[in-house]
Amino acid sequence: MNPCLPDEQTLERMKTAIMAVPPRPHHSTLLQVLSGLLPGCEFRYALSRGGWHRLGGVIRQDGTRISRNIESWLKEALIECDGDLAKYVERYRHEGLLATRHNGKSHYLVAHYGPDSADFVQIEIEETQEVVARLLVNPAHPPQELFELTDPIYPAVLDAAPVGSSRYRFRRLANLRQVMARQAMPGMSVAPLARFMNEWDSDRKVRKGHFSDHWVVGIQDRLDRYSNALLSTKPVSRYCHKLETFPWQAEVRGVELADQIQAFDRVAGYADAWYFHMVTGRLVPHSIAYALDKDLESSLDYLAASGKRLLEGWLEEPYFV
Repeated sequence: MNPCLPDEQTLERMKTAIMAVPPRPHHSTLLQVLSGLLPGCEFRYALSRGGWHRLGGVIRQDGTRISRNIESWLKEALIECDGDLAKYVERYRHEGLLATRHNGKSHYLVAHYGPDSADFVQIEIEETQEVVARLLVNPAHPPQELFELTDPIYPAVLDAAPVGSSRYRFRRLANLRQVMARQAMPGMSVAPLARFMNEWDSDRKVRKGHFSDHWVVGIQDRLDRYSNALLSTKPVSRYCHKLETFPWQAEVRGVELADQIQAFDRVAGYADAWYFHMVTGRLVPHSIAYALDKDLESSLDYLAASGKRLLEGWLEEPYFV
């Protein structure tokens, strides 16, 4: 039995326990809770991603709570106004009610249970804090359309004063083996994430540490145009903060390009990092692959054997993930 995969009962206890833990900068208490629930599994903090928010509730200016869900409150308020937007505006224009939002960060915790790239479990936990967002109705620019009730064109933005304490919430537990199996489709070419991980494993000895020491996987459920459930995945570097300012000069060749490749790999901490970050399409320009190919054609032999194999495979069948 995989020690990192809880049964249903343990998973429910985990969700409850996570919500009871007060957020801390290094998430030490959270990791202790997980160790107690899954003693055979060593979870480690991997990465935090922030900058998102979701709708909150409605409060009075003295902080009195009216509703925790602004959408359901608005629905009822409109019913009371006979569905008349002008009547709603007239009723609440000068009430001074406040709309809140939940500012959020996503924390990723990982634990590997085998040598292959996909042999790890990833827990995604949200940390949110409710803050004041705006006046519910802007007296100077009241809503003209129903959608403006939750997303006004001219919001009366206020200072984001906290309404409550930060709190954790369980979002997702993913076994990457199962994620890859879910993306595999009979008769179709290998999924980009699977190819990415297979390429990592192809020369595992030249990498430092497990795949999950360097990457997490952003996972998103979505529907296609036929309402079929799809799983969108993207590798996210755990150390993008120290790599995103790397000064690439895509126009250089030869020794200067070799120096750049080697410098980037040193900063990333493992061989062929330039390739994996090029494939994820953010930190390394795609033109680097074609520049390397021209150097190889000119008999400039500075790429490691593992890097050559990766580059040749990509040039034959380019992909991005």
